[in-house]
Amino acid sequence: MKLKTLILAGIAGATGLSAVAASPALAQGDQFFPMLVYRTGPYAPSGIPVANGFRDYYTLINNRDGGINGVKISFEECETEYNTKLGVECYEKLKNNGSTGASLFNPYSTGITYQLIPKAAVDEVPILSMGYGRTAAADGRVFEWVFNFPTTYWSQASAFINYVAQQEGGFEKLKGMKIAHVHHNSAYGKEANPTLEALAKKFGYKLTLLAVDHPGQEQKATWLQIRRLKPDWVFMSGWGVMNQVAIKEAASINFKMDNFVGNWWSGSDADVIPAGKGAVGYKSATFHGPGAAWQVHKDIVKHVYGGDESKAKANNVGEVLYNRAVVNAMFGVEAIRTAQGKFGNKAMTGKQVRWGLENLNITEARLKDLGMEGFTRAVKVSCIDHETGGPIVIQQWDGAKWSIVSDWIPTLRDVVRPMVETAAANYAAENKITPRTCN
Repeated sequence: MKLKTLILAGIAGATGLSAVAASPALAQGDQFFPMLVYRTGPYAPSGIPVANGFRDYYTLINNRDGGINGVKISFEECETEYNTKLGVECYEKLKNNGSTGASLFNPYSTGITYQLIPKAAVDEVPILSMGYGRTAAADGRVFEWVFNFPTTYWSQASAFINYVAQQEGGFEKLKGMKIAHVHHNSAYGKEANPTLEALAKKFGYKLTLLAVDHPGQEQKATWLQIRRLKPDWVFMSGWGVMNQVAIKEAASINFKMDNFVGNWWSGSDADVIPAGKGAVGYKSATFHGPGAAWQVHKDIVKHVYGGDESKAKANNVGEVLYNRAVVNAMFGVEAIRTAQGKFGNKAMTGKQVRWGLENLNITEARLKDLGMEGFTRAVKVSCIDHETGGPIVIQQWDGAKWSIVSDWIPTLRDVVRPMVETAAANYAAENKITPRTCN
């Protein structure tokens, strides 16, 4: 396992390089963020921009703002290769680092998240699995230490069906329609299936589930099935190399790309560029804007890369997954800022950060202050709702860039939330957890 220490206090512009040399021990009182990354292996094309986005946002907060209310950020990367076993090892290595221990963990893997959930309450380190992981964790009464805002796999799947209904002229048009879900054959890939199945019963469409084995380079048989099935729409829950292979295969059978929609982990630059012209028209869900025209990116170029736009671009600034990591890092930083409002301007413990996450209220005005106006949406978390059930938006690839092509699409909360509560109650019963009472 490769372990890289990246200490940001007092470093100006060090992250202009794709790799940063190890630095001295953590300064006393720094706010420590552990980073589970995968810069190597078959998922590296997805993992690298994510790691760079986190790194650059933490650096921005230090260089531009002097830290979080004066508390400098430190972090340490641990290479997981998107492997659950390595991810758990990284968690154990990093959980006690820093002056107050780990602030929170962003596993960036549903498999790793599943393994860390029972550890979080024992170690008192919160997990922020933003838009992934165990969907039932949206019920904060059962999952006190786990957060998955701004929305979940189940909510996303329901919003996809809502989008299809909008495109086809109403929910009544779904009856008899054929929809296929091409998904990674893992806990992550299967997460959307219960919602898609429940909505198939509700609206009468014919659902076909097609699993793709890790790492996803062999999909000929899957797309031969799709060519025979001739589905009206294809939804994809893929990751890494699987996505680019699927898009190439879809193009090879002349599937209508306007009707091929990936989830938010299946819509990055690395997914579409290898397919060339064949990827034109492909769509994916997202919950933030694409590109580097937002104020936060201008600040990153200035304060992290010293104004060097070419170096920033080489480090993925503005790419979809880089942007997602920036949003994710912002949530963590603002949770600490929220906690400081109650506990004082000092490094927060994991327990205090958990309180900050549960009381997080990022308004549109706050987004403007952060240089993210229009980049993503306001979020307000509560004890009972660790997801917030936020909407999604659809982006489309035109061969050169991603563009937003829909309004914000509501999730079908009337279907999803009862499923969440049932799943959470079952988990509580199986694990002998007494749910909290939320006011």
